[in-house]
Amino acid sequence: MYYNIIMGRTPGAFNITKVKDNFREMHIIIVGCGKVGELLTAYISREGHDVTVIDTDPQVIEDAVNEHDVIGLAGNGASNAVLIEAGAKDADLVIAVTASDELNIMCCLVARKLGTHHTIARVRNPEYSEQMTFMRSEFGLSMAVNPEFDAAREIQRIIQFPAALKVDTFAKGRVDLVEIKIGKGHPLCSRKLSELSAVLGVNILVCAVRRGDSVIIPSGDFTPEDGDIIHITAPHTELAALFKKLGIEEKRIRSVMIIGGGKIAFFLSKMLGSYGIQVKLIESDPARAEQLSGLLPKAMVIGGDGTDSDLLVEEGIDSVDAMVSLTGIDEENIIISLFAGTRKVDKVITKINRLDMMKMLSSIGLECIVSPKNITANNILRYIRGLGNADGSSVQTLYKIVDGKAEALEFIAADSFEFLKVPIKDMHIKKSILLACIIRGGRIIYPHGGDTIEAGDSVIVVAKSDEALRDLEDIIE
Repeated sequence: MYYNIIMGRTPGAFNITKVKDNFREMHIIIVGCGKVGELLTAYISREGHDVTVIDTDPQVIEDAVNEHDVIGLAGNGASNAVLIEAGAKDADLVIAVTASDELNIMCCLVARKLGTHHTIARVRNPEYSEQMTFMRSEFGLSMAVNPEFDAAREIQRIIQFPAALKVDTFAKGRVDLVEIKIGKGHPLCSRKLSELSAVLGVNILVCAVRRGDSVIIPSGDFTPEDGDIIHITAPHTELAALFKKLGIEEKRIRSVMIIGGGKIAFFLSKMLGSYGIQVKLIESDPARAEQLSGLLPKAMVIGGDGTDSDLLVEEGIDSVDAMVSLTGIDEENIIISLFAGTRKVDKVITKINRLDMMKMLSSIGLECIVSPKNITANNILRYIRGLGNADGSSVQTLYKIVDGKAEALEFIAADSFEFLKVPIKDMHIKKSILLACIIRGGRIIYPHGGDTIEAGDSVIVVAKSDEALRDLEDIIE
């Protein structure tokens, strides 16, 4: 059984294609309105697409409809009849993010058979992850996302550069976007941004600043202050040199304690082990601990309660270089991380699902936060931006930064870009947008007025989220 819960839209008003300011409105169906599905619903509906949400729980659907401008259907998203009712025959995209990998794959299979143009499935099982290429080709998946694997990869990047709160990558790893906090006496404090590269002798660009509740896209005259959280773009090869110039000691992390033995912990332990980093993993469920012992021969797996402070001390929390809290309960992760801070652990990383807690965590000293659902939403949103702009300068990479208030995007400049070979000083770029970096043939360019954009360039842009950039053309006034 299924039924419509409708607010603000007319059933059947789907597949409306219109081009306005380089924007093609699409009909997108989201199956599963859990943590990831709800966040995707918020992001995608806000960008002006026609969204239909499917979930088996009528109350969840009602809440989504009341909160966002979407159509809701209560029912099984793998059902032929439900997908037809949702408009899958003409839909641009179906995104399946239920709790079941198998159901997500089935939803996408049925949708493609009905006529949906593109499909995305959340696939979390590590066994499935090893055969993603096969699944995409054989099942017709346009994209498969694994929140736990992507979260583990983000944590691994942070551990590689422990001085940063967060590390994102562009241009296939050539350029990093790092987040650091400015404290009293910091080399960047009370110094104009236009002076930094000359003073430090390293090519960097401060592209976004969080000051209190505000997000700032800074100009060269901007001066960082104590307490600011700044986002810096720098060539990957120069990142270590940058931290050294800033006087930030980059102590290599050699040992990590992981609390919680879920999928993220599994992927992360394998990644860290491949770099020769010692991993001690604590899991409360004895059966899961035993299973992980067999799966992770390079890690030391301990059965026990990660919230037990005596156990953590006994197992050597005072001697590890980093601690990662990955239990399934946000409150437990917070408590464990705070305790690690009292034991002077150099690097503390906390997994959080509730994004509304970010500001509070920063105020109590927990600033290195990882959110799997936010990472997944970013990946899917990047695909959607590119899908809606197939003929233009496509979005290659997209990160939500500054608590989701700003975006860092990487575009590939298409032959159709109107301002190819035009000096940047003559482009009339919007004041709310920063052209951060151009990558051309492996060469990294921090653009000045006389520089130009050429076809095929990777162009990194930072803007406030309400700009919702879909094409390189959107940066022009």
